[in-house]
Amino acid sequence: MKEITYTKIGDYYYPNLILPKGRYDNVRFGYYGRLKLNYLREKKRGFLKLLEMKGTLHDYLVEVDIQAKKREKYIMKQMIKKQNITEEMKQKEQLKWVGLMNNIKNCAREIVKNELIFD
Repeated sequence: MKEITYTKIGDYYYPNLILPKGRYDNVRFGYYGRLKLNYLREKKRGFLKLLEMKGTLHDYLVEVDIQAKKREKYIMKQMIKKQNITEEMKQKEQLKWVGLMNNIKNCAREIVKNELIFD
């Protein structure tokens, strides 16, 4: 176990604490990471505090965000294939294509939220 050193500032001693380097220090988490953070704040405070104390909260949120984006993309591909939405439709019936794609994206997001965010 490492010995903790202190720095005196005025009349007080402050510990010299340095967080360990994480895998994703230079990466920001996005939509799903923020959703997960809000969920942890509201429903899983103990787990949130544990991640904060370990210094792994940021890495955890980035990992959740990456996995959720991959899952959303996969679900969208499957739904597009199943509903037979093609590039030809995109060119001929643009408004219909946009409506279907928005519907698919919203459905995929709801599935991902239920599977990965609000578990």
